[in-house]
Amino acid sequence: MAETCGSLIVVSGPSGCGKTSLCAALLQRCLNLKLSVSATTRPPRPGETDGLHYHFLDLPSFEQQVRDGAFLEHALVHGNGYGTRLGDVDAMLADGFDVLLEIDWQGASQVGLLRPQACRIFILPPSIEELRRRLSSRGQDDASVIERRVAAAESEIAHAGEAGFRIINDDFDTALAELQAIYLAHSVAR
Repeated sequence: MAETCGSLIVVSGPSGCGKTSLCAALLQRCLNLKLSVSATTRPPRPGETDGLHYHFLDLPSFEQQVRDGAFLEHALVHGNGYGTRLGDVDAMLADGFDVLLEIDWQGASQVGLLRPQACRIFILPPSIEELRRRLSSRGQDDASVIERRVAAAESEIAHAGEAGFRIINDDFDTALAELQAIYLAHSVAR
């Protein structure tokens, strides 16, 4: 592992809890914080740019990088590989930046094993009913997909205790203030 100067901040939580919006707002406020760009084997969606939204890899390249130990965390989800490249994170940390990973609880667990000093934060919805309402209001999924996401969220929420910090995203501004306070306290402590 390279000598690092920055802090590693890991934010996880179920779909619909608001973690992407909270992370985006935190990045706007904290200029020394950089988002790690994940690698994936899924094809780019319209408007996505390689290196900006994801590092797009073919499956054999991804699998080879897994074998080579190139990932801080990785998983196969619905037949596609996703992961955070160790070299990308270490380069930003070595440059003195703090690095934000927005990943699922399984990836956060992997990071916790390799980098126990990482600050792990789990974002929770105020309730399962509110989570269902948020997922429905997106208008992206039919009822059966929403129910699968809710069931997955209930399973993911069972792992919230693995994180060092938990934030209930009932009020966005309050949750953002809590996230920023945790980040700043961890960054200063490093």
